[in-house]
Amino acid sequence: MILCCGESLIDMVPQDGAFLPLPGGSVYNTTVALGRLGAKPSYLWPLSTDDFGAALRAPLEKAGVDMSLCPSTDRLTTLAFVFLNDGHASYSFYDEGTAGRMFDPADIPELPADVSALFIGGISLIQDPCGNTVLELANRVAEKGAVIKVDLNIRPNLVADERLTRERLNGLMRIADIVKISDDDAEWLFPDNAPEDTAVKLLDIGPKLILRTHGAEGATAIHKNGQFTREAERVEIADTIGAGDTFNAGFLTALSEAGALSKDALAELQEDTIRAALDLAAKAAAVTVSRHGANPPWREELSA
Repeated sequence: MILCCGESLIDMVPQDGAFLPLPGGSVYNTTVALGRLGAKPSYLWPLSTDDFGAALRAPLEKAGVDMSLCPSTDRLTTLAFVFLNDGHASYSFYDEGTAGRMFDPADIPELPADVSALFIGGISLIQDPCGNTVLELANRVAEKGAVIKVDLNIRPNLVADERLTRERLNGLMRIADIVKISDDDAEWLFPDNAPEDTAVKLLDIGPKLILRTHGAEGATAIHKNGQFTREAERVEIADTIGAGDTFNAGFLTALSEAGALSKDALAELQEDTIRAALDLAAKAAAVTVSRHGANPPWREELSA
């Protein structure tokens, strides 16, 4: 079972001079996409009892996501106001004292025995106390021998302490098996290195597989058995909200279906398995960018 732990929030998406509230959040989007692609994931994150919390629960339930680990809280749901420039999104977050932000290590539930992989990432790695909670959860999962995938997805405008954030992210990459890093992430985390050099050097830290994403130019998988690039699908872009999150879901789904979502299998991945995972990830992400908001595809849409 793939367990996802990280932020859920409401994206306030610009529309006709106003803002339309839509369910979102980096890890939340990946969780919904995993469910729609047939991976049957489980989600762990506090969900508010407010109306926005109900709006977040509905897509998870429809996608078949197990929410039994999610704490329920009266704290308010995080809001993220989205600003679009030629379809590319930037964000302003409102999360002081919110449901997810205040997720404390003491609130981590007992984990199921069948957790085979943990997916984490996004702003939940940066903010506190939830950042400490995600780090604690990752260490517990690592001790159980499950695969860990980290999507750095760094938002510099939210970073209050650069030194602490770099230390935390470097610590996570040392226990992670798969790390997704964008060129922007690489430039922020290792400003003295070229992004392509950073991605390759990360293999020496601990991960078995690095996914370096280049936006509209596609993505490159970096493994000891080689580097493999997949160009992005050419589609008319509505906006980029949720594109990388859907990419994560497609890649994890393909690895799971290939029986390659274990530490031993990841260490020995072959080109055909990596390319198949890149292919599903790219096709799924292309559907998401072709429509407004974080609206990942159902599996049957890809078949069609």
